[in-house]
Amino acid sequence: MRRSSALDVLRDTSRTFYTPIARLPGRLQDAVVAAYLCMRAIDEVEDHPTLGGAEKAQILREISRTLQAPFSPTSPVEDQPLRNRLAEVTLRIGEWALLAPPDVAPRVWDATAAMADRMAGWADSGWRVESEVDLDRYTFGVAGAVGLLLSDLWAWYDGTQTDRSLAVGFGRGLQAVNILRNHVEDRERGVDFFPTGWTAAQMQHYARRNLDLAEAYTRSLPGGPALEFCTVPLTLAKATMAALARGETKLARAVVLELVERAISGLPSMAAFSRGGAPPVDNPVALARRASRPE
Repeated sequence: MRRSSALDVLRDTSRTFYTPIARLPGRLQDAVVAAYLCMRAIDEVEDHPTLGGAEKAQILREISRTLQAPFSPTSPVEDQPLRNRLAEVTLRIGEWALLAPPDVAPRVWDATAAMADRMAGWADSGWRVESEVDLDRYTFGVAGAVGLLLSDLWAWYDGTQTDRSLAVGFGRGLQAVNILRNHVEDRERGVDFFPTGWTAAQMQHYARRNLDLAEAYTRSLPGGPALEFCTVPLTLAKATMAALARGETKLARAVVLELVERAISGLPSMAAFSRGGAPPVDNPVALARRASRPE
């Protein structure tokens, strides 16, 4: 399929990841676009507002089985009534999977199939998160594992080596911020990712602890595409935490666009840095305050 078609769908589905992915070089962009859209395809199933838990588990397992054997770009969901209720990004998952370069595509398929299986298990259980251990299992399954996939893609593309424990923290930290940001909406649809008895303050502490790992992961990256990619979602996650602390529900779109532009504009010289590490990410709280001010 054409890369431009995938980027069009990406633009419609993510304000956080479109810009950093669109700036990646050719083959790496194809791999990351494929991975992101495959993950988004199954995430849309997990978050679907009208599908029941059993239906979600059925669809997710169909997708997982499809990706574990030779497949075509057609939708892996055979039940027509269910197909009619799914988002375009989900129905086209076969196309996204085949977009990845052949020498790394099986890694993307494996990661997506494994995540779909784990999501199906959570759907079966009604997303019961009773303890911090449960929360760790959930955030690893849907996000920490994505950090590991990204580390594999950096290594595949240009040999960049990363701390894989920090990679898990990178994904887990971003997911914890999403849980905080979407807490009210999730509860309205009958799902609560806060461990039993946890307050918002406890979840914020969990998120900050993992965002510290995410920042350590990003700081350790050499100048280049991996660093630029990771800087953007980390900056937005930290700015979101600051916004939530001020009582805001989320970042305004104009603020997001300004944060992305300013985060990236600080990185042109990153390629000149040695592989020994990158300078710290700009202060996202200050960025968010500057971005929210009228010009």
